[in-house]
Amino acid sequence: MNQLNLTADQKQQAKAIMQQAKADAQPLRQELKQNRQAMDQAIQSGAGEAQIRQLAATQGNILGQIVAVRSQARARFNALLTPEQKAKAEAMRSQFRGRMQRMMGKGMQG
Repeated sequence: MNQLNLTADQKQQAKAIMQQAKADAQPLRQELKQNRQAMDQAIQSGAGEAQIRQLAATQGNILGQIVAVRSQARARFNALLTPEQKAKAEAMRSQFRGRMQRMMGKGMQG
């Protein structure tokens, strides 16, 4: 975020947005952890396909909710930015995605 040259007010608002997103996601992360433990137990105990599918569906739902919280926070953060800052932020995201794709590609080859 330092590269965006945020004003003091933008920094304060961004911090509040991130703190709220973290608080909103915390119960979801706990629920996800519990679901993963239940999935592990189901697999270890030889549970039926229906139970495993139900746990997997629940896990997908929780992950979707976490993505929604993160996306909403990102949208609120993006709304704080000037057009120049938005362009810089998008360029940074594109560079990051490119690095991640290259790393994932290398990992899959080896």
